Amino acid sequence: MRTNIFNIVLVLFLYSAFSSYHVTAQEFGKKRTVLPNNNLSDTIASNKDTIVPKLLPIEKDSTQITKDSLPNSKNTAEQKPKSFLENIVDRKAKGYEKLDQRSHEITLYDEAEINYQDFNLKAGKIVFNYDKSEIYAGGIKDSLGVLSQYPVFTQAGQVVEPDSIRYNTKTHKALVFQSRTSQGEFNIKAEVTKKENDSTYFMADVIFTTAKDLDNPEYYFKSKKIKLVPGKKVVTGPTNMVIADVPTPLGLPFAFFPMSEKAASGFIIPSVGDTNQQGYYLQNGGYYFAVSDNLDLTLQGDYYTNGSWGLRGNSQYAKRYKYNGRVLVRYENNIFSERGLPDYMSSKLYNIQWNHTQDAKANPNSRFSASVNMGSSQYFRQTNNTYNVGASLNNTMSSSISYSKTFESVPQVNMSLTATHSQSTNTKQVNMTLPTLNVSVDRVFPFAPKYGAKKGIIKNLNFSYNVRGENRVRIHEDNFFKQEMFDSLNTGFQHSIPISTNFKLFKYFSVTAGATYNEVWYMNTIKKEYNPQTNKVEDVRVNGFDSFRTYNFNTNIGTTIYGTFNFNKDGRIQAIRHVMRPSVGYSYTPSFEQYYDTYAIDATGQTMQDYTRFQGGLFGAPGRQNSNMLNFNLSNTFEAKMRDDENEKGEPKKVMLLNSLNFSTSYNMSADSLKWSPVRVSAGTAIFKDKMQINFNATLDPYALDNNNRRIDKFNIDNGGSLFRLTSANMTVNWSMSSNDPWFGGSADNKNQNSIDNGGRGDDLFGRTMELGDNRQSMFNNDNDKGDDPFAGFFNAKLPWDLTFAYSLTYSNAQRQNEIVNNSVMVSGNIDLTPKWKVGFSSGYDFVQKGVTFTQLRFERDLLSWRMDFSWVPIGSYTSWGFFIGIRSSMLSDVKWEKRKAPDKRYR
Repeated sequence: MRTNIFNIVLVLFLYSAFSSYHVTAQEFGKKRTVLPNNNLSDTIASNKDTIVPKLLPIEKDSTQITKDSLPNSKNTAEQKPKSFLENIVDRKAKGYEKLDQRSHEITLYDEAEINYQDFNLKAGKIVFNYDKSEIYAGGIKDSLGVLSQYPVFTQAGQVVEPDSIRYNTKTHKALVFQSRTSQGEFNIKAEVTKKENDSTYFMADVIFTTAKDLDNPEYYFKSKKIKLVPGKKVVTGPTNMVIADVPTPLGLPFAFFPMSEKAASGFIIPSVGDTNQQGYYLQNGGYYFAVSDNLDLTLQGDYYTNGSWGLRGNSQYAKRYKYNGRVLVRYENNIFSERGLPDYMSSKLYNIQWNHTQDAKANPNSRFSASVNMGSSQYFRQTNNTYNVGASLNNTMSSSISYSKTFESVPQVNMSLTATHSQSTNTKQVNMTLPTLNVSVDRVFPFAPKYGAKKGIIKNLNFSYNVRGENRVRIHEDNFFKQEMFDSLNTGFQHSIPISTNFKLFKYFSVTAGATYNEVWYMNTIKKEYNPQTNKVEDVRVNGFDSFRTYNFNTNIGTTIYGTFNFNKDGRIQAIRHVMRPSVGYSYTPSFEQYYDTYAIDATGQTMQDYTRFQGGLFGAPGRQNSNMLNFNLSNTFEAKMRDDENEKGEPKKVMLLNSLNFSTSYNMSADSLKWSPVRVSAGTAIFKDKMQINFNATLDPYALDNNNRRIDKFNIDNGGSLFRLTSANMTVNWSMSSNDPWFGGSADNKNQNSIDNGGRGDDLFGRTMELGDNRQSMFNNDNDKGDDPFAGFFNAKLPWDLTFAYSLTYSNAQRQNEIVNNSVMVSGNIDLTPKWKVGFSSGYDFVQKGVTFTQLRFERDLLSWRMDFSWVPIGSYTSWGFFIGIRSSMLSDVKWEKRKAPDKRYR
């Protein structure tokens, strides 16, 4: 591994810049206290005021009148301005209310509440001196001598819960003792708080934390003094971190926390670590831009001491009742080994994701949506920032951007524009449409009455018009958006006019008949020529307009047959209902030989072969042979009527036994041999209240094989075999269940949306995705933060869990190989062992390869405002592990420690 001395020194310098200082702290008591008034200087009262107000709670008899210390003379009374209230005092109290005109005080006792000007105050006892515009509030003692009904002061959306408070309604200054308040994600408790004005608070002996229980927090920061500007910022002096009431050596000489209720821009502290292949790293450092209330932007980067680096941009946007979306752009320059060594490799990777959803109420006649996942084929296999096994094993990345609009005309016209992208991560071939245009006109019934039912062949006769235009290209990803890509574009339009009608025959048979006219326009065709220099036939691209026209006829007749098998009404199964839907169809397509030419296949020019210049086109080519095709289809469903012991009225319940059992085949009357196509059989059902889906399909060939395992025009039964040969079969079983399912008394949505966005699966069969940029979120969905703790009290035996099971079996015998080509089982699950311990796993077994498939073990500990998790892949190509512990709050997301061993990357 190559490591540059300069890069290592740079990493160590940046790491030391984020190191903490040691600050000594004293333990902060949690017991509420009532501070004596003579220990504090009165910063609120006027210098001329000689009255020393009592500090609540007041333990003396509240009916006693405070002795006036001012001179009781007429001259003084004449000089003193008349007291008055600036607003209506809305007050109430459960105990009593007393108005003292001499002392100009209003006393409220027991569940007292006062609304005056712009504030609300609730407390056990409130004394309002309207002469001095001061309010004193505190708790009261119950029969056991315990203080209760502590004050709750609310002003301008700010809530403070102190032991006692002293507030001046004119200057808006206050002294608050043992206050509790919330600012953003912080809960703050201060022994003494001085409210300077509506926008500035000074606090002494303060603790602040994101823990919910402020009296018994699992951690907190302790500071001697703090300046708080509500909704804007918190500035602290020397600050020390305390965990479980034990001071730690982690501290800062000062700290600044933005407290805006809106998103605020700021730096993102990087993670520091090391890897086996790329050296030491600084990862996921960057800057967050709070552009507006509807848009944000996160820029992050990685740097490794062997020279590898990466950049990422992530933006989310939303507008209520209009749309929301997310754009993610990632680029990485990865280096493996050292330059000059045989195993030296480098790769440049990129990935672009865009998801856009329009609100259904935004516009009923037009809709725009986007789901984009495109980039380097090896991105999810070589990236250093995301561990997504499901996406790395996925062989295809796909995208779609679409716009649709409905024109409210008569007849109605629908239009859509769609750009699609499909990319094979194995072959690196890219297929794109740029774009696809679809325009369709609703069906028109020219002979139907304006009002009333449409009956009969003529009245049901209808036609419509559809046009489809495409720009399609197939290239290698290395030529993506290069000149070679635009030179390879194929452009075409297809116009179609379907005409159809339907009617009843002999009352029980439904008949449909129709014809379709197609006209195809191509902007480029091919010409086959023999090249004597290369000694082979080459396809020469011919640019220019060309077209062909085809038509066909079709008809179909079908019916529905119902059969019921009745059993004992007192038995468990009372009846079984069988529904059959047989249908026979016929289609005819004539020959279009006029569109065929010939070319020489060798240098002599004597041997000619037919071809059409339209072959390989976007919408196919005209056929040369007549086609007279009979199609046969039979679909079945089976349903049971069973006794329902839980129904109070004794009514039976319906249970679906078999959702589908379908048989289909066809017979080509124009073919000279092998006229019958194989019989396709498919079946599917769902059991255990639709939680387990079982699907089966098979192909049965009526023709025999020769000694070279090729199909011959001879039935298998005439060749000494059975009526059909089983050439292929497949069975899949999917079972997903959890303790939150309706079957168990709840409902749940266990989709892993992040994995889906990256092209993986929504379940955990290939493990949970690890986004290294943000490890604060829980791996599991049943997070206690989403609601009340369901395990209040002793932990019961009903443990929350979920389980996903998948089984697949594939049999192949098309050429007498008679082998199982796939036989594998995969399972994943999560369980809460205790209210705070969560365990998950993903694993499986391949019975053909005789080996364990991808296996992941997950452990998580809920530490309330913290979380800790450990993920381990013990075996296989993706062997890795990762450990994380940190604060959940986004404001303190940089307070964390993580260590991991990334899976070795394979560069190809």
